[in-house]
Amino acid sequence: MADTGGRDVRPNILLILADQVVPFLTAPYGDPVARTPNLQHLAERGVRFDAAYTPAPLCAPARAALVAGRDASALGCFDNASILPSDVPTMGHYLTNQGYDTVLTGKMHFIGPDQLHGFRRRLTTDVFPASLDWVPVPDEHGRFPAGGHARHYADPDPGVRTWTKFMDFDEETQHRALQYLRERGRTQAAEPFGMIVSFHHPHDPFHVPREYWDLYENVDIPLSSWPEGIAESVMDRWANEAHDTAGFDLLDPDSRRRLRRAYYAALSYVDDKIGAMLDALRASGELERTVIVVTSDHGDMMTERGMVQKRTFYEWSSRVPLTLTFPDGAYAGSAVPTPVSLIDLLPTFLDLAGVPEAGRAQLDGRSLLPVLEGGHDGNVPVFSEYHLEKVHAPCFMVRRGRWKYVYVHGHDRQLFDLETDPDEWTDLSGRPEHADVEAELHRLLLERFDPDALAAAGQASVRRRAIVAEAMRRNHQHWDYTPVFDATRQYVR
Repeated sequence: MADTGGRDVRPNILLILADQVVPFLTAPYGDPVARTPNLQHLAERGVRFDAAYTPAPLCAPARAALVAGRDASALGCFDNASILPSDVPTMGHYLTNQGYDTVLTGKMHFIGPDQLHGFRRRLTTDVFPASLDWVPVPDEHGRFPAGGHARHYADPDPGVRTWTKFMDFDEETQHRALQYLRERGRTQAAEPFGMIVSFHHPHDPFHVPREYWDLYENVDIPLSSWPEGIAESVMDRWANEAHDTAGFDLLDPDSRRRLRRAYYAALSYVDDKIGAMLDALRASGELERTVIVVTSDHGDMMTERGMVQKRTFYEWSSRVPLTLTFPDGAYAGSAVPTPVSLIDLLPTFLDLAGVPEAGRAQLDGRSLLPVLEGGHDGNVPVFSEYHLEKVHAPCFMVRRGRWKYVYVHGHDRQLFDLETDPDEWTDLSGRPEHADVEAELHRLLLERFDPDALAAAGQASVRRRAIVAEAMRRNHQHWDYTPVFDATRQYVR
């Protein structure tokens, strides 16, 4: 293996995640209001993917799928209380075995007793429960407890707070990341690192520090509108019921502007933290050997169509920002229109790290490096799925080329032409002139997923986990991670 001055020449891999980021509300994707200069800088120095999708529009399944390079349901990760099995190889296992120092800091939403999943160190706990607290058990009438998330999207909730537990978490996440990078610079570490830095913001609630709120003082914040009679599915109705959208005025223009202002402020807050990491990489001498990936687990409807949060396949929920920035400036300033998925990141990392094909377990994603060389078929389908949490049937999406198809098993279908209808106003499903397209996309979904089998597996999983969760509650047990720091050996001794 080649080296320079005793240092491994393979690239460091830094994956930066922010939670619930809408690409359309960031500078790299053309938003005129967002003040996200560091995101813009990374996009200009690297590659912007213009059709990147989450494998599941929900935190825990999306993140499990990302680190494992598998469909979420293939891992048994159906919802926000699904355990990621310890015998599934992840980014941490592969890079560790390849001689990387593997580190996590921040939010990963791993559920289960294994909170490392192959990473050598984890520098923080998680912001949400690692145990089975959120198993989606419906009541005796088949209804899910309403999450009530809509309250965070309407006046008077979005706005300034002096301090919150989520700020506390992201400050610690950043501190530990900077501490790690600066220490590498001090010690001139030879081995490359594989690191995930994951922030909670801009996830709701939209409570932000005053200095970031003030960035958008007297800024004209545009609002979108939509026509009467737009496409709606049963999945929409399930999500709206769970989020209690009927209980709040989500369409008041002043309230929506306040929400957008708070969201922009949260994005700027995260953007500054990304800038601090770039500064630390530069100061430590690591910038010129680090591949930097910035993305999110899913988007946020942000009151578009009168909807909030995620849990749907519309572009605002299922599309994610994705930039890859290479240390040598390769592909700088380019944009890729080819649809891709977050599950494509792991095989990309394995290619960068030199992991041979023979050393890989099954992967459902594909490396993005051939896409960058222009050698990838733009008609390769990209999939997303959603199960159990607030829905009453398995839900699926496939995007291929200009077409997006949504299937709610046993209930509903939608078909959109994103070339002529990027806002997804018009559902083309059931129209004779598009019957062949719809049939082909439905066939692709059924080749990838077995809806009946997944419905049965999901329900069986809920029953099992509900029993275990109750016993853990009674025994006062939990799986939340405590990072190990020995302060007695940290300084001068």
